[in-house]
Amino acid sequence: MFLTISTTGIPERPATDLGFLLHKHPERAQSFPTSHGTAHVLYPEASAERCTAALLLEVDPVALVRRGKGKGRGGAPDSALAQYVNDRPYAASSLLAVALAKVFKSALHGDCRAMPERAAAPLPLRIEVPALPARGGAGLVRALFGPLGWAVVEAEPVALEAEFPEWGDSRYVRLVLEGELRLADALNHLYVLLPVLDDAKHYWVAPDEVDKLLRAGDGWLAGHPERKLITERYLSRRRGLAREATERLELARLAEAEGLDVEDVDNAVDETTDTEERPVPLAQRRRDAILSALREAGAARVLDLGCGQGQLVQALLKDPSFTEVVGVDVSVRALTVAARRLRLDRMGERQAARVKLVQGSLAYTDKRLAGYDAAVLSEVIEHLDLPRLPALEYAVFGSARPRTVLVTTPNVEYNVRWETLPAGHVRHSDHRFEWTREEFRNWAVRVAGEYGYEVGFTPVGPDDPEVGPPTQMAVLTRTATGNDEKNEKEGQA
Repeated sequence: MFLTISTTGIPERPATDLGFLLHKHPERAQSFPTSHGTAHVLYPEASAERCTAALLLEVDPVALVRRGKGKGRGGAPDSALAQYVNDRPYAASSLLAVALAKVFKSALHGDCRAMPERAAAPLPLRIEVPALPARGGAGLVRALFGPLGWAVVEAEPVALEAEFPEWGDSRYVRLVLEGELRLADALNHLYVLLPVLDDAKHYWVAPDEVDKLLRAGDGWLAGHPERKLITERYLSRRRGLAREATERLELARLAEAEGLDVEDVDNAVDETTDTEERPVPLAQRRRDAILSALREAGAARVLDLGCGQGQLVQALLKDPSFTEVVGVDVSVRALTVAARRLRLDRMGERQAARVKLVQGSLAYTDKRLAGYDAAVLSEVIEHLDLPRLPALEYAVFGSARPRTVLVTTPNVEYNVRWETLPAGHVRHSDHRFEWTREEFRNWAVRVAGEYGYEVGFTPVGPDDPEVGPPTQMAVLTRTATGNDEKNEKEGQA
Protein backbone atom coordinates (compact mmCIF):
# COMPACT_ATOMS: atom_id res chain seq x y z
CA MET A 1 0.00 0.00 0.00
CA PHE A 2 1.77 3.10 -1.27
CA LEU A 3 1.40 6.81 -2.02
CA THR A 4 3.79 9.63 -2.87
CA ILE A 5 3.62 13.38 -2.26
CA SER A 6 5.82 15.58 -4.45
CA THR A 7 6.48 19.30 -4.70
CA THR A 8 8.80 21.61 -6.58
CA GLY A 9 10.75 24.64 -5.40
CA ILE A 10 13.27 27.36 -6.08
CA PRO A 11 16.48 28.25 -4.20
CA GLU A 12 14.63 30.80 -2.06
CA ARG A 13 11.91 28.26 -1.24
CA PRO A 14 13.49 24.82 -1.74
CA ALA A 15 11.29 21.82 -2.32
CA THR A 16 12.92 20.10 0.65
CA ASP A 17 10.80 22.34 2.89
CA LEU A 18 8.34 19.49 2.45
CA GLY A 19 10.33 17.68 5.12
CA PHE A 20 9.61 20.46 7.62
CA LEU A 21 5.91 20.46 6.75
CA LEU A 22 5.62 16.67 7.12
CA HIS A 23 7.89 16.67 10.19
CA LYS A 24 9.97 13.92 8.55
CA HIS A 25 13.62 14.54 7.62
CA PRO A 26 14.43 13.82 3.95
CA GLU A 27 17.77 12.21 4.84
CA ARG A 28 16.20 9.57 7.06
CA ALA A 29 13.99 6.56 6.44
CA GLN A 30 11.60 6.18 9.36
CA SER A 31 9.22 3.45 10.46
CA PHE A 32 6.12 3.66 12.63
CA PRO A 33 4.09 0.80 14.09
CA THR A 34 0.36 0.72 13.38
CA SER A 35 -2.33 -1.63 14.64
CA HIS A 36 -2.20 -3.62 11.40
CA GLY A 37 1.44 -3.39 10.32
CA THR A 38 4.27 -0.93 9.84
CA ALA A 39 4.28 2.42 8.07
CA HIS A 40 7.51 3.60 6.44
CA VAL A 41 8.33 7.15 5.33
CA LEU A 42 11.18 7.68 2.87
CA TYR A 43 12.24 10.21 0.25
CA PRO A 44 13.03 8.80 -3.22
CA GLU A 45 14.24 12.27 -4.24
CA ALA A 46 15.11 15.39 -2.25
CA SER A 47 16.62 18.45 -3.89
CA ALA A 48 15.91 22.16 -3.95
CA GLU A 49 14.10 21.72 -7.27
CA ARG A 50 11.98 18.66 -6.48
CA CYS A 51 11.18 16.62 -3.39
CA THR A 52 9.09 13.47 -3.04
CA ALA A 53 7.94 11.84 0.19
CA ALA A 54 6.63 8.27 0.05
CA LEU A 55 4.39 6.53 2.56
CA LEU A 56 4.62 2.74 2.38
CA LEU A 57 2.30 0.69 4.57
CA GLU A 58 3.24 -2.94 5.13
CA VAL A 59 0.09 -4.67 6.31
CA ASP A 60 0.45 -7.68 8.57
CA PRO A 61 -2.19 -10.15 7.25
CA VAL A 62 -2.29 -12.05 10.52
CA ALA A 63 -2.87 -8.86 12.54
CA LEU A 64 -5.55 -7.86 10.06
CA VAL A 65 -7.43 -11.12 10.61
CA ARG A 66 -7.00 -11.09 14.39
CA ARG A 67 -8.09 -7.50 14.81
CA GLY A 68 -10.67 -7.43 12.03
CA LYS A 69 -13.13 -9.88 13.61
CA GLY A 70 -15.48 -9.65 10.66
CA LYS A 71 -15.19 -5.90 10.08
CA GLY A 72 -14.54 -4.57 6.61
CA ARG A 73 -13.47 -6.61 3.63
CA GLY A 74 -10.60 -8.18 5.57
CA GLY A 75 -13.07 -10.25 7.58
CA ALA A 76 -15.92 -10.52 5.09
CA PRO A 77 -18.06 -13.59 5.82
CA ASP A 78 -19.02 -14.21 2.16
CA SER A 79 -16.11 -16.53 1.52
CA ALA A 80 -14.11 -18.92 3.64
CA LEU A 81 -10.86 -17.46 2.28
CA ALA A 82 -11.91 -13.79 2.25
CA GLN A 83 -10.09 -12.95 5.47
CA TYR A 84 -6.86 -14.43 4.11
CA VAL A 85 -7.07 -13.63 0.39
CA ASN A 86 -7.97 -9.97 -0.17
CA ASP A 87 -6.60 -6.69 -1.49
CA ARG A 88 -5.98 -5.08 1.90
CA PRO A 89 -2.15 -5.23 1.81
CA TYR A 90 -1.96 -3.70 -1.68
CA ALA A 91 -4.79 -1.24 -2.35
CA ALA A 92 -5.25 2.16 -0.68
CA SER A 93 -8.06 1.98 1.88
CA SER A 94 -9.00 3.05 5.39
CA LEU A 95 -5.82 1.29 6.53
CA LEU A 96 -3.75 3.80 4.59
CA ALA A 97 -5.94 6.69 5.74
CA VAL A 98 -5.37 5.75 9.39
CA ALA A 99 -1.63 5.42 8.80
CA LEU A 100 -1.65 8.82 7.07
CA ALA A 101 -3.31 10.41 10.10
CA LYS A 102 -0.88 8.80 12.52
CA VAL A 103 2.36 9.42 10.63
CA PHE A 104 1.52 12.93 9.36
CA LYS A 105 -0.68 14.08 12.25
CA SER A 106 0.84 17.56 12.59
CA ALA A 107 0.83 18.13 8.85
CA LEU A 108 -2.82 17.03 8.68
CA HIS A 109 -3.68 19.78 11.18
CA GLY A 110 -1.59 22.37 9.35
CA ASP A 111 0.89 22.71 12.24
CA CYS A 112 4.51 23.63 11.56
CA ARG A 113 6.35 25.76 14.10
CA ALA A 114 9.48 25.91 11.97
CA MET A 115 7.68 27.25 8.88
CA PRO A 116 4.14 28.39 9.76
CA GLU A 117 3.91 30.62 6.69
CA ARG A 118 4.75 27.69 4.38
CA ALA A 119 2.18 25.50 6.10
CA ALA A 120 -0.47 28.17 5.57
CA ALA A 121 0.36 28.77 1.91
CA PRO A 122 -0.53 26.67 -1.16
CA LEU A 123 2.22 24.48 -2.61
CA PRO A 124 2.60 22.95 -6.06
CA LEU A 125 1.68 19.37 -5.20
CA ARG A 126 1.56 16.10 -7.05
CA ILE A 127 0.10 13.07 -5.29
CA GLU A 128 0.14 9.56 -6.74
CA VAL A 129 -1.68 6.47 -5.48
CA PRO A 130 -0.81 3.49 -7.70
CA ALA A 131 -3.72 1.26 -6.63
CA LEU A 132 -6.90 2.87 -5.38
CA PRO A 133 -10.15 0.88 -5.04
CA ALA A 134 -12.90 2.92 -6.69
CA ARG A 135 -16.42 1.64 -6.19
CA GLY A 136 -18.12 3.89 -8.72
CA GLY A 137 -15.27 3.95 -11.21
CA ALA A 138 -12.99 6.66 -12.50
CA GLY A 139 -15.95 9.00 -12.95
CA LEU A 140 -16.66 8.98 -9.21
CA VAL A 141 -12.98 9.66 -8.45
CA ARG A 142 -13.13 12.78 -10.62
CA ALA A 143 -16.47 13.80 -9.10
CA LEU A 144 -15.00 13.60 -5.59
CA PHE A 145 -11.63 15.28 -6.11
CA GLY A 146 -12.58 17.63 -8.96
CA PRO A 147 -14.50 20.22 -6.85
CA LEU A 148 -11.68 20.49 -4.32
CA GLY A 149 -9.35 22.73 -6.29
CA TRP A 150 -7.14 20.13 -7.99
CA ALA A 151 -6.08 21.28 -11.45
CA VAL A 152 -5.47 17.70 -12.59
CA VAL A 153 -7.41 14.63 -11.45
CA GLU A 154 -6.28 11.54 -13.36
CA ALA A 155 -8.00 8.26 -12.58
CA GLU A 156 -6.56 5.67 -14.94
CA PRO A 157 -8.36 2.29 -14.68
CA VAL A 158 -6.11 -0.67 -13.95
CA ALA A 159 -6.69 -3.66 -16.21
CA LEU A 160 -7.66 -6.95 -14.61
CA GLU A 161 -4.86 -8.60 -16.53
CA ALA A 162 -2.57 -6.71 -18.90
CA GLU A 163 -2.00 -9.80 -21.02
CA PHE A 164 -5.74 -10.31 -21.46
CA PRO A 165 -7.25 -6.87 -22.20
CA GLU A 166 -10.52 -8.51 -23.21
CA TRP A 167 -11.12 -9.18 -19.52
CA GLY A 168 -11.69 -5.47 -19.06
CA ASP A 169 -10.80 -3.15 -16.22
CA SER A 170 -10.65 -3.91 -12.54
CA ARG A 171 -12.28 -1.75 -9.89
CA TYR A 172 -8.90 -0.15 -9.17
CA VAL A 173 -7.49 3.06 -10.60
CA ARG A 174 -4.13 4.77 -10.61
CA LEU A 175 -4.76 8.19 -9.09
CA VAL A 176 -2.74 11.32 -9.87
CA LEU A 177 -3.62 14.68 -8.33
CA GLU A 178 -1.89 17.93 -9.27
CA GLY A 179 -2.59 21.45 -8.11
CA GLU A 180 -1.70 24.36 -5.85
CA LEU A 181 -3.14 23.52 -2.43
CA ARG A 182 -2.19 23.71 1.21
CA LEU A 183 -0.53 20.47 2.24
CA ALA A 184 -2.99 20.10 5.14
CA ASP A 185 -5.96 20.37 2.76
CA ALA A 186 -4.50 17.76 0.41
CA LEU A 187 -3.90 15.31 3.27
CA ASN A 188 -7.41 15.81 4.62
CA HIS A 189 -8.88 15.15 1.17
CA LEU A 190 -7.04 11.82 1.10
CA TYR A 191 -7.92 10.96 4.69
CA VAL A 192 -11.64 11.24 3.98
CA LEU A 193 -11.91 10.12 0.37
CA LEU A 194 -9.67 7.02 0.37
CA PRO A 195 -12.12 5.00 2.52
CA VAL A 196 -15.07 6.64 0.74
CA LEU A 197 -13.90 5.36 -2.65
CA ASP A 198 -13.11 1.95 -1.19
CA ASP A 199 -16.56 2.01 0.45
CA ALA A 200 -15.34 -0.07 3.39
CA LYS A 201 -13.55 0.36 6.69
CA HIS A 202 -11.38 -2.07 8.54
CA TYR A 203 -12.67 -0.98 11.95
CA TRP A 204 -15.99 -0.45 13.69
CA VAL A 205 -17.45 3.00 12.99
CA ALA A 206 -18.23 4.59 16.36
CA PRO A 207 -19.96 7.96 17.06
CA ASP A 208 -16.61 9.77 17.28
CA GLU A 209 -16.20 9.14 13.54
CA VAL A 210 -18.62 12.03 12.97
CA ASP A 211 -16.20 14.41 14.69
CA LYS A 212 -13.31 13.01 12.65
CA LEU A 213 -15.22 13.50 9.41
CA LEU A 214 -16.24 17.07 10.19
CA ARG A 215 -12.77 17.96 11.40
CA ALA A 216 -11.10 16.61 8.26
CA GLY A 217 -13.86 18.03 6.03
CA ASP A 218 -13.77 21.50 7.53
CA GLY A 219 -13.91 24.13 4.81
CA TRP A 220 -14.80 21.83 1.91
CA LEU A 221 -17.24 19.06 2.81
CA ALA A 222 -20.29 21.20 3.63
CA GLY A 223 -20.44 22.59 0.10
CA HIS A 224 -19.29 19.49 -1.78
CA PRO A 225 -21.74 18.33 -4.51
CA GLU A 226 -21.28 14.72 -3.36
CA ARG A 227 -21.64 15.49 0.34
CA LYS A 228 -24.40 12.92 0.90
CA LEU A 229 -22.43 10.08 -0.70
CA ILE A 230 -19.25 11.03 1.15
CA THR A 231 -21.03 11.18 4.49
CA GLU A 232 -22.87 7.90 4.09
CA ARG A 233 -19.87 5.94 2.84
CA TYR A 234 -17.41 7.40 5.35
CA LEU A 235 -19.76 6.47 8.19
CA SER A 236 -20.38 2.99 6.76
CA ARG A 237 -24.03 3.84 6.08
CA ARG A 238 -24.90 4.07 9.75
CA ARG A 239 -28.05 6.15 9.43
CA GLY A 240 -27.97 7.79 12.84
CA LEU A 241 -24.38 8.95 12.44
CA ALA A 242 -24.95 10.07 8.86
CA ARG A 243 -27.98 12.08 9.97
CA GLU A 244 -25.98 13.78 12.75
CA ALA A 245 -23.17 14.61 10.34
CA THR A 246 -25.62 15.97 7.77
CA GLU A 247 -27.31 18.21 10.34
CA ARG A 248 -23.99 19.64 11.48
CA LEU A 249 -22.81 20.12 7.90
CA GLU A 250 -26.06 21.89 7.04
CA LEU A 251 -25.41 24.22 9.94
CA ALA A 252 -21.97 24.97 8.51
CA ARG A 253 -23.52 25.59 5.08
CA LEU A 254 -26.07 28.00 6.56
CA ALA A 255 -23.29 29.84 8.38
CA GLU A 256 -21.28 30.15 5.16
CA ALA A 257 -24.33 31.38 3.25
CA GLU A 258 -24.90 34.07 5.87
CA GLY A 259 -21.22 35.03 5.94
CA LEU A 260 -20.99 34.06 9.61
CA ASP A 261 -18.92 31.69 11.70
CA VAL A 262 -20.62 28.48 12.76
CA GLU A 263 -20.44 29.70 16.36
CA ASP A 264 -22.51 32.74 15.40
CA VAL A 265 -25.26 30.54 13.97
CA ASP A 266 -24.92 27.71 16.47
CA ASN A 267 -25.46 30.21 19.25
CA ALA A 268 -27.03 28.34 22.11
CA VAL A 269 -27.89 31.25 24.38
CA ASP A 270 -27.61 30.41 28.04
CA GLU A 271 -30.41 32.19 29.84
CA THR A 272 -28.23 32.51 32.93
CA THR A 273 -26.30 35.21 31.05
CA ASP A 274 -29.47 37.32 30.71
CA THR A 275 -29.56 40.46 32.76
CA GLU A 276 -31.60 39.53 35.79
CA GLU A 277 -33.20 41.24 38.74
CA ARG A 278 -33.38 39.79 42.21
CA PRO A 279 -35.04 38.10 43.91
CA VAL A 280 -36.92 36.54 40.96
CA PRO A 281 -34.80 36.20 37.79
CA LEU A 282 -36.30 37.73 34.66
CA ALA A 283 -35.85 34.42 32.82
CA GLN A 284 -38.06 32.72 35.44
CA ARG A 285 -40.70 35.48 35.21
CA ARG A 286 -40.71 35.06 31.45
CA ARG A 287 -41.31 31.32 31.67
CA ASP A 288 -44.06 31.82 34.25
CA ALA A 289 -45.80 34.36 32.00
CA ILE A 290 -45.59 32.00 29.03
CA LEU A 291 -46.95 29.04 31.00
CA SER A 292 -49.82 31.15 32.31
CA ALA A 293 -50.71 32.37 28.80
CA LEU A 294 -50.59 28.82 27.38
CA ARG A 295 -52.88 27.51 30.12
CA GLU A 296 -55.28 30.38 29.53
CA ALA A 297 -55.32 29.55 25.81
CA GLY A 298 -56.11 25.90 26.59
CA ALA A 299 -53.10 24.67 24.64
CA ALA A 300 -52.14 21.00 24.96
CA ARG A 301 -49.72 20.50 22.04
CA VAL A 302 -47.00 23.17 22.14
CA LEU A 303 -44.05 24.15 19.95
CA ASP A 304 -41.06 25.87 21.56
CA LEU A 305 -39.49 27.53 18.51
CA GLY A 306 -35.87 28.43 19.18
CA CYS A 307 -35.87 26.27 22.31
CA GLY A 308 -32.18 26.85 23.06
CA GLN A 309 -30.97 24.76 25.98
CA GLY A 310 -34.46 23.50 26.84
CA GLN A 311 -35.40 25.52 29.95
CA LEU A 312 -38.95 26.17 28.74
CA VAL A 313 -39.37 22.61 27.43
CA GLN A 314 -38.41 21.35 30.87
CA ALA A 315 -40.96 23.64 32.53
CA LEU A 316 -43.71 22.56 30.12
CA LEU A 317 -43.09 18.88 30.82
CA LYS A 318 -43.69 19.44 34.53
CA ASP A 319 -47.32 20.30 33.74
CA PRO A 320 -49.30 17.21 32.59
CA SER A 321 -51.85 19.44 30.83
CA PHE A 322 -49.28 19.89 28.06
CA THR A 323 -49.57 16.52 26.35
CA GLU A 324 -47.01 17.11 23.59
CA VAL A 325 -44.00 19.43 23.65
CA VAL A 326 -41.70 19.91 20.64
CA GLY A 327 -38.47 21.90 20.96
CA VAL A 328 -37.06 23.27 17.71
CA ASP A 329 -33.67 24.92 17.26
CA VAL A 330 -31.13 25.42 14.47
CA SER A 331 -28.30 24.76 16.92
CA VAL A 332 -27.20 21.13 17.25
CA ARG A 333 -25.18 22.11 20.29
CA ALA A 334 -28.24 23.66 21.95
CA LEU A 335 -30.32 20.54 21.28
CA THR A 336 -27.57 18.36 22.74
CA VAL A 337 -27.54 20.46 25.92
CA ALA A 338 -31.34 20.34 26.03
CA ALA A 339 -31.32 16.54 25.74
CA ARG A 340 -28.90 16.34 28.66
CA ARG A 341 -30.97 18.79 30.70
CA LEU A 342 -34.12 16.73 30.11
CA ARG A 343 -32.25 13.43 30.65
CA LEU A 344 -33.89 12.00 27.56
CA ASP A 345 -31.75 8.88 27.72
CA ARG A 346 -33.13 8.07 31.19
CA MET A 347 -36.67 9.34 30.74
CA GLY A 348 -39.57 6.95 31.24
CA GLU A 349 -41.48 5.72 28.22
CA ARG A 350 -44.66 7.68 28.96
CA GLN A 351 -42.80 10.93 29.59
CA ALA A 352 -40.56 10.43 26.57
CA ALA A 353 -43.64 10.09 24.36
CA ARG A 354 -44.60 13.68 25.28
CA VAL A 355 -41.39 15.38 24.13
CA LYS A 356 -39.42 15.70 20.92
CA LEU A 357 -36.35 17.78 19.99
CA VAL A 358 -36.04 18.75 16.34
CA GLN A 359 -33.36 20.63 14.41
CA GLY A 360 -34.77 23.21 12.03
CA SER A 361 -34.42 26.76 10.82
CA LEU A 362 -37.32 29.13 11.41
CA ALA A 363 -36.42 30.91 8.18
CA TYR A 364 -37.93 28.00 6.22
CA THR A 365 -41.34 26.38 6.17
CA ASP A 366 -41.48 22.98 7.85
CA LYS A 367 -44.44 20.61 7.51
CA ARG A 368 -43.50 18.98 10.81
CA LEU A 369 -44.62 22.13 12.67
CA ALA A 370 -48.19 22.23 11.36
CA GLY A 371 -51.26 21.38 13.44
CA TYR A 372 -50.18 22.45 16.95
CA ASP A 373 -52.28 24.32 19.49
CA ALA A 374 -49.63 26.89 20.33
CA ALA A 375 -46.13 28.04 19.43
CA VAL A 376 -43.73 30.04 21.57
CA LEU A 377 -41.08 32.40 20.21
CA SER A 378 -39.34 33.34 23.45
CA GLU A 379 -36.41 35.73 22.96
CA VAL A 380 -35.97 34.53 19.38
CA ILE A 381 -36.86 37.24 16.86
CA GLU A 382 -34.13 39.61 18.05
CA HIS A 383 -31.51 37.02 17.04
CA LEU A 384 -32.50 37.33 13.37
CA ASP A 385 -31.37 39.99 10.94
CA LEU A 386 -34.35 42.18 10.12
CA PRO A 387 -34.40 41.25 6.38
CA ARG A 388 -34.93 37.60 7.42
CA LEU A 389 -37.86 38.35 9.72
CA PRO A 390 -40.54 38.08 6.96
CA ALA A 391 -39.38 34.52 6.27
CA LEU A 392 -39.94 33.61 9.93
CA GLU A 393 -43.32 35.35 9.87
CA TYR A 394 -44.53 33.22 6.98
CA ALA A 395 -42.98 30.00 8.32
CA VAL A 396 -44.79 30.40 11.67
CA PHE A 397 -47.98 32.35 10.94
CA GLY A 398 -48.51 31.46 7.29
CA SER A 399 -47.35 27.83 7.12
CA ALA A 400 -47.41 26.24 10.61
CA ARG A 401 -50.43 28.38 11.70
CA PRO A 402 -50.82 27.31 15.35
CA ARG A 403 -53.99 28.51 17.07
CA THR A 404 -51.97 30.66 19.51
CA VAL A 405 -48.52 32.21 19.14
CA LEU A 406 -46.63 33.80 22.04
CA VAL A 407 -43.76 36.16 21.20
CA THR A 408 -41.47 37.65 23.83
CA THR A 409 -38.64 40.06 23.12
CA PRO A 410 -36.59 42.61 25.12
CA ASN A 411 -37.93 46.12 25.57
CA VAL A 412 -35.00 48.31 24.60
CA GLU A 413 -36.43 51.27 26.52
CA TYR A 414 -35.92 49.37 29.78
CA ASN A 415 -32.18 48.97 29.14
CA VAL A 416 -31.46 52.27 30.93
CA ARG A 417 -32.54 50.55 34.15
CA TRP A 418 -29.74 47.96 33.93
CA GLU A 419 -26.86 49.44 35.91
CA THR A 420 -24.38 46.93 34.48
CA LEU A 421 -25.40 47.47 30.84
CA PRO A 422 -23.34 50.18 29.04
CA ALA A 423 -25.36 52.83 27.26
CA GLY A 424 -26.18 51.95 23.68
CA HIS A 425 -25.45 48.24 24.15
CA VAL A 426 -27.94 45.43 23.54
CA ARG A 427 -28.49 42.80 26.22
CA HIS A 428 -26.79 39.95 24.39
CA SER A 429 -23.97 40.11 21.86
CA ASP A 430 -25.99 38.05 19.37
CA HIS A 431 -29.01 40.39 19.35
CA ARG A 432 -29.42 41.92 15.89
CA PHE A 433 -31.92 44.48 17.18
CA GLU A 434 -34.01 45.37 20.23
CA TRP A 435 -37.35 47.13 19.82
CA THR A 436 -39.18 49.82 21.69
CA ARG A 437 -42.71 49.06 22.86
CA GLU A 438 -44.15 50.97 19.92
CA GLU A 439 -41.97 49.16 17.37
CA PHE A 440 -42.91 45.76 18.79
CA ARG A 441 -46.61 46.68 18.91
CA ASN A 442 -46.55 47.88 15.29
CA TRP A 443 -44.85 44.68 14.14
CA ALA A 444 -47.24 42.38 16.02
CA VAL A 445 -50.32 44.26 14.83
CA ARG A 446 -49.15 44.10 11.21
CA VAL A 447 -48.40 40.37 11.39
CA ALA A 448 -51.74 39.69 13.06
CA GLY A 449 -53.58 41.59 10.33
CA GLU A 450 -51.73 39.86 7.50
CA TYR A 451 -52.24 36.32 8.77
CA GLY A 452 -55.67 36.43 10.43
CA TYR A 453 -54.79 36.72 14.11
CA GLU A 454 -55.94 38.92 16.98
CA VAL A 455 -53.21 40.29 19.23
CA GLY A 456 -52.93 41.35 22.85
CA PHE A 457 -49.92 42.52 24.84
CA THR A 458 -48.70 41.54 28.30
CA PRO A 459 -45.79 43.05 30.29
CA VAL A 460 -43.25 40.61 31.74
CA GLY A 461 -41.40 41.76 34.81
CA PRO A 462 -41.81 45.05 36.71
CA ASP A 463 -43.76 47.54 34.58
CA ASP A 464 -41.84 50.78 34.98
CA PRO A 465 -44.16 53.80 34.57
CA GLU A 466 -41.58 55.59 32.41
CA VAL A 467 -39.86 52.91 30.31
CA GLY A 468 -42.21 49.93 30.58
CA PRO A 469 -41.35 46.29 31.43
CA PRO A 470 -37.99 44.60 30.73
CA THR A 471 -39.69 42.04 28.48
CA GLN A 472 -42.73 42.53 26.29
CA MET A 473 -45.00 39.68 25.23
CA ALA A 474 -47.54 39.52 22.41
CA VAL A 475 -50.29 36.88 22.43
CA LEU A 476 -51.58 36.26 18.91
CA THR A 477 -54.77 34.19 18.54
CA ARG A 478 -55.94 32.88 15.18
CA THR A 479 -59.38 34.08 14.18
CA ALA A 480 -60.67 33.58 10.63
CA THR A 481 -60.48 30.36 8.61
CA GLY A 482 -60.96 32.46 5.47
CA ASN A 483 -57.50 33.84 5.91
CA ASP A 484 -56.16 30.29 6.19
CA GLU A 485 -57.40 29.56 2.69
CA LYS A 486 -56.06 32.86 1.39
CA ASN A 487 -52.60 32.33 2.88
CA GLU A 488 -52.50 28.75 1.63
CA LYS A 489 -53.19 29.94 -1.90
CA GLU A 490 -50.57 32.69 -1.60
CA GLY A 491 -48.03 30.13 -0.35
CA GLN A 492 -48.76 27.86 -3.31
CA ALA A 493 -48.42 30.81 -5.71
